[in-house]
Amino acid sequence: MIIDQAKQRFQDVFRHVPTGVVLAPGRVNLVGEHTDYNEGFVLPMAVDRGLALAFAPRTDDMLRVHSAEVPQTRDLQLAQLRHRVSVEPDRRGQRGGWFGYVAGVAWAMLGAGMPLRGADIALTGDLPMGAGLSSSAALEIGIARALAAASGVEWDPKAAALLAQRAEREFAGVACGIMDQLVVASAREHHALFIDCRSLETRDVLLPGGVAIVVFDSGVKRDLASSAYNQRRASCERAAEAIRARHPEVLALRDADRKMVDEIKPVVEPDDYKRARHVVDENPRPAAMSAALAARDLASAGRTMADSHASLRDLYEVSTPELDTLVDAAAAHPGCYGARLTGAGFGGCVVALADTGAVPSLIAVVREKYQARCGRDAAVIVSRPSAGARVVG
Repeated sequence: MIIDQAKQRFQDVFRHVPTGVVLAPGRVNLVGEHTDYNEGFVLPMAVDRGLALAFAPRTDDMLRVHSAEVPQTRDLQLAQLRHRVSVEPDRRGQRGGWFGYVAGVAWAMLGAGMPLRGADIALTGDLPMGAGLSSSAALEIGIARALAAASGVEWDPKAAALLAQRAEREFAGVACGIMDQLVVASAREHHALFIDCRSLETRDVLLPGGVAIVVFDSGVKRDLASSAYNQRRASCERAAEAIRARHPEVLALRDADRKMVDEIKPVVEPDDYKRARHVVDENPRPAAMSAALAARDLASAGRTMADSHASLRDLYEVSTPELDTLVDAAAAHPGCYGARLTGAGFGGCVVALADTGAVPSLIAVVREKYQARCGRDAAVIVSRPSAGARVVG
């Protein structure tokens, strides 16, 4: 449906027919939270919700992009971005809001020497914004895929993910890891993606049949750039530096163990110690859950998710009463193997691993309890793993 909507919006806005449409999915992380920017391991999957971007090349240097969600049309000359090694002060407001991600991706691609041409792009989608399903990465990778297709540039998912990460960090000001961009660019249908965030090596992890991924949206929005996300990252860096003073081989918290973290407890701030504790405890969980899924040991997979949520709540302190309520309600259902907050936290979504036959009952019970305890309705997405960004027509 969103493909047809994107095509129609393109014709309404630009008065000609698009040459193609890109589908860029959102993502949900099954386990491995706040480990990506610590060069650790994660296990996300692409969901079957996302953005559709209808596009066509132009004969000039203009990049003109329309968002049906805002709605708004913005444009800029690629010459304004070409050959700039670093980002200059934002005097024209190009890096604010959704268009900042668009401009940042074009800037990063041009900086990598890609011969981009102007393009018209119209985008629409069915992915909730600000819910922790990585609408920003879907936009970044979708724009990169559309610009590559419109310009005849060969598509390299891993390279595109790195460029999109640079755009988000240097244009949008969010010190993000690589997980979101890499899974949105590289995911395979029916599989989660185990990622080594240092080497960028990936491994497909097949989800067993009879299992559903249920995402509950708390309705609590968060803005990563203005949240405590960057503070958490800085806390991890301070802890890693303290460990490195004793163990020079530790380049990031990925290299540390519990003993090393306990050694620095007397000399770092209590919050820095807790953040490091979470990371070193969380880092083995993606491999453990991958093994459990491969063995169809869904009880173990669920326990891994529960342990992750407790750590995020108590050590990383990124949960909220709403997220805790959703997790507790889901975990208490007999058809749910496990649940946890997903994404950066501070609001957003909860992900549950459930038996497919129990999904209707699970949804009904969780929404009822959430409404009773928090006075909110929880939107729900039931998804199997989707493929990454691709041109569909």
